[in-house]
Amino acid sequence: MTLTQLRAFLETARHGSFTAAAGALHISQASVSELIRRLEDEHSVQLFIRGRRRLVLTAAGQELSAYAETAVSAADNAARALQSVHALAGGVATFGVLRNADYYLLSGLVQRFSERHPGVRVRLVGLNSVDVAAAVAEGELEAGIVVLPVDAEELQVTPWTSDEVMYVSADRGRAARPVSIDALASRRLVLYDAHAGWRDPTRRQLADRANLAAVRIDPWIEVEHVETALNLVSRGIGDTIASRAVLRGQSEALGLHTVALDPPLFDTIAFVRRASVPLSPATREIARLAQAMLSGAAPSGGR
Repeated sequence: MTLTQLRAFLETARHGSFTAAAGALHISQASVSELIRRLEDEHSVQLFIRGRRRLVLTAAGQELSAYAETAVSAADNAARALQSVHALAGGVATFGVLRNADYYLLSGLVQRFSERHPGVRVRLVGLNSVDVAAAVAEGELEAGIVVLPVDAEELQVTPWTSDEVMYVSADRGRAARPVSIDALASRRLVLYDAHAGWRDPTRRQLADRANLAAVRIDPWIEVEHVETALNLVSRGIGDTIASRAVLRGQSEALGLHTVALDPPLFDTIAFVRRASVPLSPATREIARLAQAMLSGAAPSGGR
């Protein structure tokens, strides 16, 4: 039993003749007659009584009618759904972003996308970069924005921009000159992204520098959110590091002083997707908008 047979059956039932059904389906009368005959032969039933003026449904035909309507309607709805996704008139855009995405003006991403494509639903997930990368690799997210480095064996990684990571202190003297990894290891540090810990990409860069310098970085306090860390630093409890995008507008308001690390440290922001897996049109479009917004939001210290 095929959809073509069911369509021929329904049109014949509606019009009461093979000829009229053929006109509705834009095929020959012989083709409609053959489709119905095969359907009857396959199931050893008679679907129509061939009257003098029109075809009339048999009991078997009446029984089939409701199921045929459901099957054909479902197929048509499925085709329309796929068409709407292709035309960005439906479906879901599934995308992962940096936990600190708002500092890169990505808070307006959903608004801008929804204004252009109001029929598309959006699922925007904000996680630490290691978790975004893992979710993309496992197929839970179609694509995402991360800070490098992340484990990328199953991912296609495209760097988009970068942002300098600064040393932050409430003490002007401790931010008087660029801070080396040795000096950083000796400071009382308040680090954020406690859940990710040393899996966090920025911390991984620090750990690599510390290993080369044969020093150890042990945070005094670990919290989950960068805002909490900056507030603790503003109270003189310790010092931290943060990207320029995060610090823009906050360091002055909190009375904080910033200085570069020595040598300078940069977070590379990249787009990740599963290798060899095509993106849906909706996710491809939201990625395009995200890249444009990131390009416009690059802090002056980025490169």
